[in-house]
Amino acid sequence: MVARIGRAVAVACTVLAVVATAACGSAVDDRTHITVWSWEPSMEEVVDRFEEENPDIVVDLENISGYDNLNTAIQDGYGMPDVAQIEYFALLQYAVSGQLLDISDYVGDDYPNFYTPGTWSSVQLAGRIYGLPMDSGPMAFFYNKDVFDQAGVDATKIRTWDDYYEAAKKLKQIGAYITADAGDASFYAAMIWLAGGQPFHTSPDGRTVTVDLDGDEGTKRFTEFWQKMIDEGLIDTRRTTWSDGWKRALGTGTVASVFSGAWMPSMLLSNVLGAAGLWRVAPMPTPDGRPTNAENGGSAMTVLQSTRKPEAAYRFVDFVTHDRQGIEARVAGGSFPADLATLSSREFLTKTTVRASNGIDIPYFGGQQFNRVLAEAAENVSVGYQYLPFEVYSRSDFRTTVGKSYKWSSAWQSYVKRQREVQMGMTDEDGNPLQPFDDPGPKVSLRKGIAAWQADLREYGTNQGFTVK
Repeated sequence: MVARIGRAVAVACTVLAVVATAACGSAVDDRTHITVWSWEPSMEEVVDRFEEENPDIVVDLENISGYDNLNTAIQDGYGMPDVAQIEYFALLQYAVSGQLLDISDYVGDDYPNFYTPGTWSSVQLAGRIYGLPMDSGPMAFFYNKDVFDQAGVDATKIRTWDDYYEAAKKLKQIGAYITADAGDASFYAAMIWLAGGQPFHTSPDGRTVTVDLDGDEGTKRFTEFWQKMIDEGLIDTRRTTWSDGWKRALGTGTVASVFSGAWMPSMLLSNVLGAAGLWRVAPMPTPDGRPTNAENGGSAMTVLQSTRKPEAAYRFVDFVTHDRQGIEARVAGGSFPADLATLSSREFLTKTTVRASNGIDIPYFGGQQFNRVLAEAAENVSVGYQYLPFEVYSRSDFRTTVGKSYKWSSAWQSYVKRQREVQMGMTDEDGNPLQPFDDPGPKVSLRKGIAAWQADLREYGTNQGFTVK
């Protein structure tokens, strides 16, 4: 009897041990975890598809944009992601400083012909590859057809900057600005690029840079043109892009068009829904009417040098940017593709609607096959423009240098408007006569702002250890 009890206890213990071991085994997650920082709305769907195809990897996705958090993590030495979405203008800065993994050895021979030339050139430094293109931002001319029609302007005939200037004058006669610009560095840089400018150059090793804003012909050409537009009051310099006032102006037609990247359709839909059906897309007007273009926006997926899981991290980057499942998920969510196959597909080119966040397809551009215009815009992007290896700082500094010109112009526009109101005897809400504004003082030109920007960039680059010319 005792023996039987002993054997029963032994069997029970064995069973318990097996159960416990199985339980412990099931609790162990031996999959590889990677942390991804991205702000693209469709990324959750991409992650779901990736994990289904790659069950040995778990993606910890964090919705993070901007570069303050990344810079802080780099400085602190911890909390770094394995993979990060980085805009093309910022990629060089992180590649030069050694923060991005050189993925050249992972990339196949077919990759250079997979992407548009502009995006592919934007992920390279000295012939090495530091990311794969996610999306693209070729510039296009987005305009409110209803407002242009009221002004008697056929926007499809606007091919040169002179055409654009003449259209702006006609729009002003009906009380509309052709556009608004309160000092946007990304827009200004893109227009310099469009004008054939190359004010920045970086040596193959990333340590020697040239900053030649005041001598670069493309920079001078655009600056002179834009100064004329501002001086004649044809641009609203008071409304900052993406501000509530800017969105209202687009919705009411007070601001009638935008030069922006190809990602703009979904942004117009989400921010200016009331104007659905009124807007159209046309190619960018150029200085002389000859087809050329620039990128404004767009980003790449990169692997951080600090990662301890480079193989898994690259597999995710490749899925997001090179695998059909990853690309299709992002394009369905509103991303403008960087790959040539999608750009030339019939489904993409014949699309006439923009999908809202609730899943409803809206004919925002009045039934126009707008992607045909945007795909052609991508083909026309020139590839000679270079970013600085401290471009993030450069764009921040633009606001404190060139931005002063916009602030002066805004103050001047308000001053002139108030002077007219005073002369007309207008009153405030309480019936009191309007009082004039203070004179904003001597003019601050764009050219003066560009000179200050150049001086700051040269000083900053030198202080950061670059050889600056």
